Amino acid sequence: RAGGAAMEPERECRVLSIQSHVVRGYVGNKAATFPLQVLGFEVDTVNSVQFSNHTGYAHWKGQVLNSDELHELYEGLKLNKVNRYDYVLTGYTRDTSFLAMVVDIVQELKQQNSNLVYVCDPVMGDKWNGEGSMYVPKDLLPVYRDKVVPVADIITPNQFEAELLTGRKIYTEKDALEVMDMLHAMGPETVVITSSDLQAPLGNDYLIALGSHRKTKADGTRITQRIRVESPKVDAVFVGTGDLFAAMLLAWTHKHPNNLKVACEKTVSAMQHVLQRTIKSAKVQAGEGNKPNSAQLELRMVQSKKDIENPEIIVKATVL
Repeated sequence: RAGGAAMEPERECRVLSIQSHVVRGYVGNKAATFPLQVLGFEVDTVNSVQFSNHTGYAHWKGQVLNSDELHELYEGLKLNKVNRYDYVLTGYTRDTSFLAMVVDIVQELKQQNSNLVYVCDPVMGDKWNGEGSMYVPKDLLPVYRDKVVPVADIITPNQFEAELLTGRKIYTEKDALEVMDMLHAMGPETVVITSSDLQAPLGNDYLIALGSHRKTKADGTRITQRIRVESPKVDAVFVGTGDLFAAMLLAWTHKHPNNLKVACEKTVSAMQHVLQRTIKSAKVQAGEGNKPNSAQLELRMVQSKKDIENPEIIVKATVL
């Protein structure tokens, strides 16, 4: 766009985000909605749960939405003929029937709008000290693998989740690229492995993320762009970072549709800005020598508005 010239209004872009809601703090829809709105998207939220706070706290209370209730909400939208979306975004889910209902809704929305893009974070587990473990019921894996991933367009698994989905372990970057190819073959044209335990060229203080974008041209030929992003490790356990990552990746891939490199640089840079601000503030609140608690480590979302809107690129991606 020409600098100085008024930006022509982009066509309204609507996201249906089906995620958790917390009264206090930033996970799920609370982590995804604000950044998407700031970046110009209309966000319609279905709250898959409503909890007082995330479950990393000592206590939490609240309600869970079941698949029938999800269906009922969707029916309401449909009756009013307001069920046309450009994007669907989903994250953490604990229930197979709920997940199956999400797939039904996505398929129906894709019939309404064949250009709909489904961004799925297949949240199943993670690695601690090299040992992977699932924090959702095991029976979610086949649903993700056989039903969800095939209808997804962009997926953001961590290394452990990518290994679960493909049944293949990642030991080297080459393994990771092959796993991403296997994931493309299952459906999604964009795959980002959001974190890994691979050795970073820049050293042990860096975390590696990998991205792969596969486009099929009109003549049937395939082009694949692959990138590596190394970002500084932040020494703390944050909650809601994956939800924020997927939301910002949705926004930046929309704005840079054929440039995964730039989309990932903006996403990861904004992420760094938010985490640095959060850790700084948490340390101040906790006081010298004390470990910050869950409440103190809640993402500084509102305070990071400018960084989310227009992130200074502090992390560069390498084209592989």
